[in-house]
Amino acid sequence: MNYGYIADLLFPDVTLTPEEIEARYPKRQLPEGAKVTRFAPSPTGFVHFGGLFPSTVCERLAHQSGGVFYLRIEDTDDKREVPGAAQALIKTLAMYGIKFDEGAALSEDGGICDNGAYGPYKQSQRAEIYRVYAKKLVSEGKAYPCFTTEEELQELNAQDKKAEVKSREWTPELEAQQKAEMLKLREITEEEIKAHLEAGHPFVLRMLAKTDGERKIKVTDLVKGTLELPENDKDEVLLKSNGIPTYHFAHAVDDHLMGTTHVVRGEEWLPSLPRHLMLFDYLGFKAPKYLHIAQIMRLDEEGNKKKLSKRDMGASLDDYAKMGIAPECVREYIMTLLNSNYEEWHMQNPDKSPDDFPFSIKKMSISGCLFDFNKLSDVSKNVICKMTADKVYEDTAKWAEEFDKEFYDVFTKCPEYAKKILAIGRGGNKPRKDIATWADVKPYVSYFYDELFTKEADFDEKFDKADVKKALTLYLEKYNKDADNSAWFDSIKEIASEIGFAPEMKLYKKNPEEYKGHVGDVSSFVRLAVTGRTNTPDLFEIISVMGEEMMKNRIESVISSL
Repeated sequence: MNYGYIADLLFPDVTLTPEEIEARYPKRQLPEGAKVTRFAPSPTGFVHFGGLFPSTVCERLAHQSGGVFYLRIEDTDDKREVPGAAQALIKTLAMYGIKFDEGAALSEDGGICDNGAYGPYKQSQRAEIYRVYAKKLVSEGKAYPCFTTEEELQELNAQDKKAEVKSREWTPELEAQQKAEMLKLREITEEEIKAHLEAGHPFVLRMLAKTDGERKIKVTDLVKGTLELPENDKDEVLLKSNGIPTYHFAHAVDDHLMGTTHVVRGEEWLPSLPRHLMLFDYLGFKAPKYLHIAQIMRLDEEGNKKKLSKRDMGASLDDYAKMGIAPECVREYIMTLLNSNYEEWHMQNPDKSPDDFPFSIKKMSISGCLFDFNKLSDVSKNVICKMTADKVYEDTAKWAEEFDKEFYDVFTKCPEYAKKILAIGRGGNKPRKDIATWADVKPYVSYFYDELFTKEADFDEKFDKADVKKALTLYLEKYNKDADNSAWFDSIKEIASEIGFAPEMKLYKKNPEEYKGHVGDVSSFVRLAVTGRTNTPDLFEIISVMGEEMMKNRIESVISSL
């Protein structure tokens, strides 16, 4: 068979050569050991937590090595593409600290443009390039046309479609039948090809897998180690009938031309590795190194591990925005999942950025990472407690404006007042860790605002109401707005003595039967009257920020109710 003749029949409009394409994409000039990685999502909806996971790995590998991290949009499946998804993806990833050196970017008019010399970075704009390499494979006898109907193609590809695999039992007999049918397709003659084309019949282009699938190939995965996989024996579709490439073909061509050195993807793609390696070999390209990372897991109601699906809470990064979980906290949490030694490093380097952490492939989990909202909450508290009051205010206000307008109106009425509230207990060696999300700020600060104030606890019934009332009355009489913390607490001690409570804890512990209570109880009376709670940050600071008028109004209201 004259393969060159068939190539010209199939691609009469393709006049460019692979060499001319290669000249457009010169080898990158980078330091020795520099890695070139990419994040290559499909614009089919929201950004999944499972997408942020590998993109963080890619970003760390590239930037720690002095390499390049780029964004490629794999939009060859126009039936599944969601309008605006690519733009939303770029904005969302930027929020979570994913910084691209080049690739698809937002244009001034809100569209997608190219930022870099190795584009176009949208696969839908690279059809010309794929056709050049498709013609090359045909001319070398490594690919052939298939004029089968769309219905027959869907049947032949059933083993590659999860939904269809689940709906039928793929037996050895069916697989043998599929191979036999594929062999018949390979037998198409030059005359038949010409007749189909003259009749205007569309075709798909298939890779000719020159193997029976019985042999094994050894591959090295940088996460999973050395693996033995069945050699590819499937005649993979390279170009669909509309001329658009499949993921597999575009993946090989683009990663070569864009200089990708390391491909990071989920372990569910591992079965595709043999066909990708075959494609790189057929095309004469050096294959990149692969990292198939473990899936993100969750615990179901029975305590069993399941893959985190798109329907699970926490799967969509939009969920985090609604819940008020700061992007910095999510990024920090991801680092704890990626490397087992991250938390130890962070404890030893509390003031350093996650970007300073020496990320290592060798420390990645092979078995799977468990998504845990409780752990995320703990990480968030540790991150937020180290933020300045100004940042907490700004980020909370931004969140509240979108998701809690009523709180936003109250909280932003006096920014300086709100910042003073948030500064209480912040900083120092042991900052308070009350806030895990921006949604937590509302209940945390509510007692500072009459519009939000609610009483959450009552006085302990073991104390006589008369004693509580007397203590609060004396507190108002003795209150001095100019007193410092020490003088303020001295007045609490005086009140304790006057109502038969121990002015010192050591006195109470020595002879508890001699006292009605202790100085700490008197403080709790004031705390509960002022804040409606039994547990708060430093009471003196609270009153100092709240102001004398609000404090007195609260206490007087409680006194009148006793």
